[in-house]
Amino acid sequence: MPSSRTPEPAAIHYRVEPSDLYAHLFRVALTITRPQALQEVSLPVWIPGSYLVREFSKNLQELKAHQGKREVALIQLDKHRWQADCSVDKPLVLTYCVCAYDTSVRTAWLDTSRGFFNGTSLCLRVHGQEKQRHTLDIASTPATAGWSVATGLAALKADKKGFGLYAAQEYDELVDCPVEMGMFWIGRFTAGGIAHRFVVAGAAPSFDGKRLLADTQKICETAIRFWHGDGKAPFRSYLFMLNAVGDGYGGLEHRNSTALICGRRDLPRLGETRAAEGYTTLLGLISHEYFHTWNVKRLRPSEFTEHDYSRENYTQLLWFFEGFTSYYDDLLLRRAGLIDESTYLKLVTKTINQVLQTPGRAVQTVAQASFDAWVKYYRQDENTPNATVSYYTKGSLVALCLDLALRRESKTSLDEVMRALWTRCHGGPMAEDDLRTVLEELAGRSFDAELAQWVHGTTELPLTELLAAHGVHLKAETPQWAQRLGLRVGESHSVHIKTVLRGGAAEKAGMTPGDEWLGIEVNQQGWRISKLEDVAFYAGTETALTALVARDGRLLRLALELPSRGPSSALRKTARGPVPAPAVPDTISLSVANAAAVGRWLN
Repeated sequence: MPSSRTPEPAAIHYRVEPSDLYAHLFRVALTITRPQALQEVSLPVWIPGSYLVREFSKNLQELKAHQGKREVALIQLDKHRWQADCSVDKPLVLTYCVCAYDTSVRTAWLDTSRGFFNGTSLCLRVHGQEKQRHTLDIASTPATAGWSVATGLAALKADKKGFGLYAAQEYDELVDCPVEMGMFWIGRFTAGGIAHRFVVAGAAPSFDGKRLLADTQKICETAIRFWHGDGKAPFRSYLFMLNAVGDGYGGLEHRNSTALICGRRDLPRLGETRAAEGYTTLLGLISHEYFHTWNVKRLRPSEFTEHDYSRENYTQLLWFFEGFTSYYDDLLLRRAGLIDESTYLKLVTKTINQVLQTPGRAVQTVAQASFDAWVKYYRQDENTPNATVSYYTKGSLVALCLDLALRRESKTSLDEVMRALWTRCHGGPMAEDDLRTVLEELAGRSFDAELAQWVHGTTELPLTELLAAHGVHLKAETPQWAQRLGLRVGESHSVHIKTVLRGGAAEKAGMTPGDEWLGIEVNQQGWRISKLEDVAFYAGTETALTALVARDGRLLRLALELPSRGPSSALRKTARGPVPAPAVPDTISLSVANAAAVGRWLN
């Protein structure tokens, strides 16, 4: 909404102009009202919520500095820091361009139809003045005359399209409010007494915006009730920014907004009443990022009390902040009435199978995986499934196990734990000891043993036992061929091997990522294959065959022993405890054995 308030002078002021849409260039002017001697500035190397050093300074160019008409010398100190040889009696103005050519939610994008940026990609940090008031002037040009602007920043003086002056109390707030620009669709609703906006760029004419708003409103109301009952949410307004593309998926949370990407075909369509699988996935993403408004943006690891934008910020708690959020994103869809129990259990089944089919769960704890996110989760390669486990998926199963254990043993639940943590930590930094304390206070006993095994150990989670106690039967199923062979592949005219899982039949045969599996020989006959199912078709009842593989221009003949067709047993217990992860990963299914017990858990 436009504002008529008189803008107040700010210590730090940015002017951002989409200067060259064809070259993808934003032009930025930074004015430092009262610079320090030898004023230092820098561009962050990462963005909170995405744990990878992305080197945003690689996109910065033509950096210059002036005081009045005098050009000020700049010395580059390292890959992302500069020092200005300036005086302290005049404002210092730095001008530069940023190439915005990343369609993800993490950096910046600019072309002839849309602009988007995070402050971490465009706004130099003024060292020593981060806590000063910052203002941002988003300028229009003739090329963007038909565009609008959406951001979570507070408007000081903006026109009806949203171009104009915005304010932030400090640098952290400035860079935590991304900006969407273009000719987007916009809708509004109220949830928990809070005004919400939803902007969508790139939607097809079949897009049903009314349905998206209604469903998102249910998610937001359910989340606010989860945390506060009839109380107020800790923000005055909220903005969803969704970019619909040909193929894409992802989101990044912010303090009063979120940036999302989805496939254009995953949006709800006019005339359709049944939710497609892709739309359910989108609703889960919306629920996930909105839940983060509490769980990671406010209640957050103690290591994130203050962000250091110059380097990695380590914590072992991503299994809690990402994993527990992943548990609640789909659960809140169920509580909001957007999916039924069957659909919810299918989503839980998918998560369990993803973890069971990751050999790295027996190698690395989920706490270690959290700490190593900077070099493992965000830098995945052919060996990733063998070396680590996702703190999203296993973390969500830890949350599931804690919730089911609490419900079975006492009159409390993980819901109560989350709310008690919010109260105990005043909606701010928390440590694992806070979780331990709250668990013991609410349950009447220590959960240290469970946390040691489930979070800081690699013991298989007691899913079978805990799900059964709440009316859900877990059954091991015959795995698909990729799991049976220990492979992750691409299939076209031949089978392209992407990952060879640890301990599987393919690894024992000598297959390696990058191989092209062309065919097999069985009983002195050769057969061409284009997909893994062809192996079963041509092998028949034989269990020993020769795989014909192309590697680095050579043709190889590899002896392959086909594994048993039956289910394996990672979840089976013995008198001595859980068995180790099998060579053939489990595939499981869930079914309702006691509808009343399931209802008490999910509703």
